Amino acid sequence: MKEITNQEDVALLVHTFYDKVKCDEQLAPFFTHLDFETHMPKMIHFWSFVLLDVSGYTTNVTEKHLSIPLKKEHFERWLELFYETLDALFVGEKVKIAKDRAKIIAWTIESKVK
Repeated sequence: MKEITNQEDVALLVHTFYDKVKCDEQLAPFFTHLDFETHMPKMIHFWSFVLLDVSGYTTNVTEKHLSIPLKKEHFERWLELFYETLDALFVGEKVKIAKDRAKIIAWTIESKVK
């Protein structure tokens, strides 16, 4: 396994993760309305911003999720799949950073949708 070093790695992470999400019984219903051709580049840009310091990402991630009826178990499942995907594909410091950031994002959004 390799470390996350470039946007191609981030794209692999994002595509693999969302392939799992789209098939997941708990999470898939929240994504059926999304146009993934439009959504995926945004997610790749976001995680490239987080992990590789790629500039230009300005969307408020929390705000985008406030109208979705998410519950604690959805955040737990999202994290579980995200961590699983990271661990299956990559090793290294960027994996830890991605997990830490994902946990913070999940906690922040969860605390605001209640």
